[in-house]
Amino acid sequence: MNKITLLTSALTFALASAGASAKISEAEAAKLSKELTPMGAVRAGNADGSIPAWQGGITAPPAGYSAGDHHPDPFPNDKVLYTVTNANKDQYKDLLTPGTVKMLETYPDTYKLDVYQTRRTASYPQHVYDATIANATRAELVEGGNGLKGAAIGVPFPVPANGLEAIWNHILRYRGVGATRNGGQAVPTADGDFTYIGFDESIMIDYSMPDATPKALEESNIVFRFRQQITEPARLAGTALLVHETLDQIKKPRQAWTYNSGQRRVRRAPNVAYDAPGSASDGLRTTDDFDMYNGAPDRYNWKLVGKQELLIPYNSYKLHSDSLQYEDIIKAGHIATDVVRWEKHRVWVVEADLKDGISHVYKKRVFYIDEDSWQIHIADMYDNRDELYRVAVAYGLNYYEIPTHWSTLEAYYDLNSRRYIAIGLDNQEDMYDFGVKQTERDYTPNALRRAGR
Repeated sequence: MNKITLLTSALTFALASAGASAKISEAEAAKLSKELTPMGAVRAGNADGSIPAWQGGITAPPAGYSAGDHHPDPFPNDKVLYTVTNANKDQYKDLLTPGTVKMLETYPDTYKLDVYQTRRTASYPQHVYDATIANATRAELVEGGNGLKGAAIGVPFPVPANGLEAIWNHILRYRGVGATRNGGQAVPTADGDFTYIGFDESIMIDYSMPDATPKALEESNIVFRFRQQITEPARLAGTALLVHETLDQIKKPRQAWTYNSGQRRVRRAPNVAYDAPGSASDGLRTTDDFDMYNGAPDRYNWKLVGKQELLIPYNSYKLHSDSLQYEDIIKAGHIATDVVRWEKHRVWVVEADLKDGISHVYKKRVFYIDEDSWQIHIADMYDNRDELYRVAVAYGLNYYEIPTHWSTLEAYYDLNSRRYIAIGLDNQEDMYDFGVKQTERDYTPNALRRAGR
């Protein structure tokens, strides 16, 4: 791994060394309104000014934007500062993850990083900041870290003491209270040929509801409800998935159901977890790869390594644009690199090592988590030979109408087959509806059956 630059505060190290469960004092939590942001990031810029101080992120959309539009680039006049290629990568080695280096080496003629000015655009509603600060003094891990209590709405551990707390921050990061979206994925061949697979998806996030409380969440044990239905191609259309995600997956595992359009039956799906292959993925991602990491963390030992300044995809508005066709994005080996914006940001580095006697296709995973949003932007996955197996990349941006920082596209690159899966293609679809009204009745097996028909 690249040399780690430890940028975490003395407070973080004190908690980690003491083995604390991240219930911090009111005085310590007050730092989230001073030298740290409400999300726990360092407010100040870095030493050479290449990472600026946090100024609150994007607090207003560009002129002319309306909810429902594809999100226009707020920085259309920004120019590329420099480009990292396989030929000059050694010059920037301290800013690259091992997976990024491997991508440059695997595709030396086509893979590149166009690096732009760093813009710390991640922002959230004030009530999310307030909830995060409140969580800091009451949230704690339970069941060996496979669940938690004392948190609602905001991230539970803005000053994490260990890797488990950091990964829970990613899992529970704020993305509004619910949304519907139309989009899809592509699983191109090694030559770049692909068939678009369309999805209708909806999510209802109990954890983020304005009236959510730690007590109510602990009693219901539900984090969110998710439904996905394949709309195309015709041979897959109608197949659907329903998931109830739990806060403590040891106390009660994730509940999942599938609807098979050929059989017209809803079935329980207990295997929708861990390293089971993802939906229509050609085996190129695992179930727990989705959203860069999801589900119970109990198969791994987690380590919070520290912070590092890295190049990650950020402010991916050009990639998100409705002026692009999917053929403009999906290319052989990897997505088109000329529509991707990379920036230097501080990230938390979290390692997950498979526990002895436990089975998973990934022996080791390393996650690089944006300090301003708790979004995993890059994940390096290693096989049982301790060799890089896959590299996952989330191309993030700030959605104006919430606001929230979330990915517009995720790509999972398999280094062995030289193939990948791109999830979240929505350039030619209606944009997310973050204001949709939903109820629990929309997320029952009967609702799944009705939608499938």
